[in-house]
Amino acid sequence: MGTGPIDTPVLESTEVDEGALRRLLRRAGRGLARPALECLELLLDPQTPPQVRLTMLAALTYLLIPTDLIPDFIPAAGFSDDLVALTALLGLCAQHRTESIRLRAQRKLDRWFPPVR
Repeated sequence: MGTGPIDTPVLESTEVDEGALRRLLRRAGRGLARPALECLELLLDPQTPPQVRLTMLAALTYLLIPTDLIPDFIPAAGFSDDLVALTALLGLCAQHRTESIRLRAQRKLDRWFPPVR
């Protein structure tokens, strides 16, 4: 396997079902919505390196598919594989998040969850 660049197209926001995402995040709450939106903005940002985008998509796909490497019904071990994917996703987001990504995520968060005054 070579270590050359990976050619991956940048996702457009029109390819993300924001209505479904908004409904899911409303159930999760504002505190969980912020990192999710920051990860989404990082994934959509054209400045995000292709390898990071590919790893994020793999982690998200793994978290969202119904089949697990270790089935969730197994006590204690069942969610460990999901935790590894989530940790990788959040680590990449923290490492590559920029101020513009934070601001875009914050604007979306404030639109979807208007601040209580």
